[in-house]
Amino acid sequence: MSRMTTFSSPLLLGFDAVEKTLERLAKSGDSYPPYNIERIRAAEDGCDRLRITLAVAGFAEDDLEVTTEENQLVVRGRQNDDTEREFLHRGIAARQFQRCFVLADGMRVLAAQLKNGLLAIDLDRPEAQRLVRKINIAVKD
Repeated sequence: MSRMTTFSSPLLLGFDAVEKTLERLAKSGDSYPPYNIERIRAAEDGCDRLRITLAVAGFAEDDLEVTTEENQLVVRGRQNDDTEREFLHRGIAARQFQRCFVLADGMRVLAAQLKNGLLAIDLDRPEAQRLVRKINIAVKD
């Protein structure tokens, strides 16, 4: 018995990667670090922007890495355990994380800034150009 999926319609061609991405997102359950996504209304260029803000208290700039890999924005954090300090109670763990955000085609990462324990990543998507192309029909004998 085959399973019916959202993209199983014969009219939706080439959406295999989208379906796999949705399945991967459904399986990701880690909620650390917490984050916000906000829309920043259009400036004079008329392009709305997005800002992803992650709560990364305790991480220095050198502990964080922001990269784009294909159509994903990947934020990684790595803290080194300080062996010179003796803790009587350790409630703040030195931990690692990786948070992935799937980006739509055309999305660009503009900047990343760390301030007061919050990592802000600004993105935009320029207005897409409408592309119409005529396909010639060849006649075969």
